[in-house]
Amino acid sequence: MHADHVHATAGPPGAWTALRGPSARPRSARPSGAAPARGAAGRRPATGSPRGGPPRGRLPGGPGGLRALHARARRAWDRPLTAYYLVLGGSLLITVLGLVMVYSASQIKALQSGLAPTYFFRKQLLAAAIGTVLLLVAARLPVKVLRALAYPLLAVSAFLLVLVQVPGIGETINGNTNWISLGGPFQAQPSEFAKLALVLWGADLLARKQQKKLLTQWKHLLVPLVPVTFVLLGLIMVGGDMGTTVVLTFVLFGLLWVAGAPTRLFAGVIGVTGALAVLFIKTSANRMSRLDCIGATDPGANDQCWQAVHGIYALANGGWFGAGLGASVEKWGELPEPHTDFIFAITGEELGLAGTLSVLALFAALGYAGIRVAGRTEDPFVRYAAGAVTTWITAQAVVNIGAVLGLLPIAGVPLPLFSYGGSALLPTMFAIGLLIAFARDEPGARAALAMRQPGVRWKTMRRRVKKRPSGER
Repeated sequence: MHADHVHATAGPPGAWTALRGPSARPRSARPSGAAPARGAAGRRPATGSPRGGPPRGRLPGGPGGLRALHARARRAWDRPLTAYYLVLGGSLLITVLGLVMVYSASQIKALQSGLAPTYFFRKQLLAAAIGTVLLLVAARLPVKVLRALAYPLLAVSAFLLVLVQVPGIGETINGNTNWISLGGPFQAQPSEFAKLALVLWGADLLARKQQKKLLTQWKHLLVPLVPVTFVLLGLIMVGGDMGTTVVLTFVLFGLLWVAGAPTRLFAGVIGVTGALAVLFIKTSANRMSRLDCIGATDPGANDQCWQAVHGIYALANGGWFGAGLGASVEKWGELPEPHTDFIFAITGEELGLAGTLSVLALFAALGYAGIRVAGRTEDPFVRYAAGAVTTWITAQAVVNIGAVLGLLPIAGVPLPLFSYGGSALLPTMFAIGLLIAFARDEPGARAALAMRQPGVRWKTMRRRVKKRPSGER
């Protein structure tokens, strides 16, 4: 008698449940006594139906075919190298597509400034090359070295943030004094490196306290993590950079959430942060006008919502599949910052809804991979660092894209790995290198990577040749 249903064991539980709290550990998803699922190679598929109907399991729309397809996809999704390839492939595609869009969106801006059409593209390409080196270095650094770099990087970042406010050293760009001139056309934005510093320092701090079993006490959970973060936020806000302040606050929340902070502590931190945010917004007419531009469909009497409205115009012009690469109309002086903060709008205009959804899918894959890495590791530092990096990249992407869509106020933050800006690209690519290193250390991932190396496979083949069949001379 043939079985009427194809049974598949449930895959491992999502990383969401294993991510939060110091006691999080990977769990086995197979119930006690349940038989393991058999792969496609372990059973010969049925070629016919007992009643002479169509072959069982071969119709794409049939229940058996859908179950078999789901089981096959589930097995592929649960492989040890899934997170590794999602981080590597997703970040590579986002960066390459970002270079293409920077080339397209920045040409008119460069010509208007009396520069070569490829000026901004060449600078971004150089930053991407340096960032690739940083990514490879971060992917090879041991965890001990990363933890040793945490405190020096935090100290250097804080010193540079103070240095920015020294007259004659700091530069003001677009109303924000958060830049240091490096000579010639190059500037550095220390607040971008403060994100990476907070990730490494916060992860090392919480990991040390977890090893001493101190995270069950709220004072050890909050001090000195929250006060030091507030010092960084204050130094950044002195320069007027509200967007980076928001992203850094999300990184703090990500660290606390992964550490298993109770809801009442979250409520307290959110309350204090919200009160400070309202204070800073109320004291600035520019920030108040940005709130008024949420969902605006008219530039306003004084064109205060010009950028927000023309971002929507760009997306509307793109339609389903876009006007074509390089065929944007809004980048011809209509949309401010088309290659930085509003590059997503130019992407929608030239590549359409299909292009913007592809970008969203890549960021979603990157976010899932980071959560999976944080949920499956046994190392507390890796868990906190992976969770903080994932929060950083996804939160910044949400803030940027939400502003372009008119759902959030314009915060002036770039789209990670995508927008023009070397100061934002370099620390982000280093953070991606951390995720790659952490994903490579997932259970079974390193062994799977070793088996894919040509040298290992050649040695394995040679060993098999030496083993002759029984009776052969």
